[in-house]
Amino acid sequence: MNYRHAYHAGNFADVLKHSVLFALIQALKAKDTPFALIDTHAGSGCYALDSEEAGKTGEYREGITRLLFPDLQRSEQTPLPPLLRHWLDAILALPGNEHGLKLYPGSPLQAALTMRATDSVQLCELHPEEVSRLRELFHHDHRVHVHHRNGYEALKALLPPKEKRGLVLIDPPYEAQDSEFRLIEAALQTALQRWPNGIYAVWYPIKLRSQSQPFLRWLQRCGARRVLQAELLVHPDDSPLRLNGSGMAIINAPWNLHQVLHEPLQAMARLLSQERAAAWRLNWLVQENDTQALQAHHAKPLPRPKRPR
Repeated sequence: MNYRHAYHAGNFADVLKHSVLFALIQALKAKDTPFALIDTHAGSGCYALDSEEAGKTGEYREGITRLLFPDLQRSEQTPLPPLLRHWLDAILALPGNEHGLKLYPGSPLQAALTMRATDSVQLCELHPEEVSRLRELFHHDHRVHVHHRNGYEALKALLPPKEKRGLVLIDPPYEAQDSEFRLIEAALQTALQRWPNGIYAVWYPIKLRSQSQPFLRWLQRCGARRVLQAELLVHPDDSPLRLNGSGMAIINAPWNLHQVLHEPLQAMARLLSQERAAAWRLNWLVQENDTQALQAHHAKPLPRPKRPR
């Protein structure tokens, strides 16, 4: 209830989260039939980067700005991967961004910008001010429904959606710190019973590696046939005093998502590095065919496994 994403909008963690969200929506759009998006922690939907809150931290300058103005980070011979380019184009197409990035859309607005007229969006948010902003932002959009309620509890009523296919985005502020993971596990356990074929994307922060490991081990035994892990670290994962990186865990990930995200993660690590080279990880925590040859792709300083002689 105290967290305000306005201070952090567009940072390196948002770049990972929202580019993965974009990839998932594109995968769902590959079929003509409608789908549903359910966001359990929607926030206010859109953030002004010239606001007092964004100006206090300036985190967007180490995130989205580096992708929009990458020439200082890369040579002209290294263009952005198509996924990142198309994602950025969608953000710049937002009214208000005609003359440069002034507004950064949160997950609800990014989804609405790319979803079709036949798809639906269910947004859950507890903070009354954020709910008011969401309703104002989407009051003309018949696809979007705003719920002033606990997102974890709302899953019991919203699943399965009438479209029978789609995505649940779980992106809490982690004010409860380690105990937030236990809340997520309980919510996912119930959700998977009600809608076992849905896609579930969970964003998680990385400070100390030991804090996220129990959750990742839980995912490996949650019963899903496929669980993909994507991580980006701009600092070593050995300090609880700052956000060192973040990850996305995708339950029932589309079969080719690891291929879709491979090049974008490489580019993010290159462009978003800070004091030292950023590290990234793309790993199947669970894969139905247990194909080890496709299981992991690592960038420095995460070593690649040696090939057998």
